[in-house]
Amino acid sequence: MLLRHLRYLLAVADHGGFTRAAEALHVSQPTLSQQIRQLEESLGVDLFDRTSRSVKPTDAGQAYIECARRVLVELEAGKRALHDVKDLSRGSLRLAMTPTFMAYLVGPLVRDYVARYPGIHLEIFELSMDDIEAGLADDSLDIAIAFTPVRNPDIECIPAFVETLGVMVGREHPLYDSASVLTPDDIAQLDFALLAPDFFTRQSIDEYFRQNGITPKVQIEVNSVSTLLEVIRHAPIATMLPEAIATEDRALRRLSVESEAPQRGAALLRRQNNYHSAAAVAFMDMVLETRS
Repeated sequence: MLLRHLRYLLAVADHGGFTRAAEALHVSQPTLSQQIRQLEESLGVDLFDRTSRSVKPTDAGQAYIECARRVLVELEAGKRALHDVKDLSRGSLRLAMTPTFMAYLVGPLVRDYVARYPGIHLEIFELSMDDIEAGLADDSLDIAIAFTPVRNPDIECIPAFVETLGVMVGREHPLYDSASVLTPDDIAQLDFALLAPDFFTRQSIDEYFRQNGITPKVQIEVNSVSTLLEVIRHAPIATMLPEAIATEDRALRRLSVESEAPQRGAALLRRQNNYHSAAAVAFMDMVLETRS
């Protein structure tokens, strides 16, 4: 069995058939079929059910495919390890964050990291929690900053800091200069623009409203943090986001509230039992140092 056989196996599984897999691999379909047959003969089992319209893995094939994926992930990690430079004079880091962290955290962290390690090439991704977990699992990401808990047991969580959410408004809002402390009844009277319900942040906000008996007047929902910030800056409407976003240079102000502000844990995430590059370890150490 060769590494090529594993790559061909996964291509057939991912594309649901030999024709599309052969096109993706830039080989002929007969060649691909022959290679899969060779693999099956060496293992002594059928890996695919070829009797249906689409090619589907057998039970044995599905089990072997999962193992093959793990093998290729480990081999890619090993390849990176060969080229890792411990003195951080060169290297790369594939970093992901959820959208709200991108709004206030990515800038300072990248500034500090680049100042310390100018030879490291950075790739930065704004992803949902589901995509972050998938990226760490398949080794397309090195490290991420996201919320806890995670569902994948193969992902390690290193607690980093606690994020606090706050009610905030822009300069166009009549409460921008107010020093009043808002009661739950006051909050219920505000018009809100919020992130869409599928955002983890929105779920925390909705839980805060439920705990305080608030039925919010949600006038606008958006699927982008940057869009939400633009709305708040230019319209007399409130929102709820991490307190650190409400800064003078953004023309946003956090309002004082009577009820306890919601908090959630933020963590550094990485794949367990995987090679962790010097660049990734240095980033993790820097975050823990600066956010403690």
